[in-house]
Amino acid sequence: MEARPMRIRAAEKDGVIEVKVLMSHIMETGQRKDAEGKVVPAHFIQDVVVKNGDKVVLAAQWGPAVSRDPFLSFKFKGGAKGDKVSVTWKDSEGATRTDTTTVT
Repeated sequence: MEARPMRIRAAEKDGVIEVKVLMSHIMETGQRKDAEGKVVPAHFIQDVVVKNGDKVVLAAQWGPAVSRDPFLSFKFKGGAKGDKVSVTWKDSEGATRTDTTTVT
């Protein structure tokens, strides 16, 4: 099943880029049981990388404690209006998703 596109916003103000990302992911912990009492296998985002052009501005390792459809917000310096910001995640099942936006 292919993941839905991320909603990404990146805006420049006074030389600082603020990035906001809403990721669509089930983020199963591996500790919940289904209606039949069977454990639902863990399935969560493990790695997140955000780039401004080719430069990595954020790299994170996540675990099962992050909520479903996680929201990420952060700021960085060194970008400009018109730059491309890309967000890539990889989950515990090996699936990946990359989406890109332009800094406004």
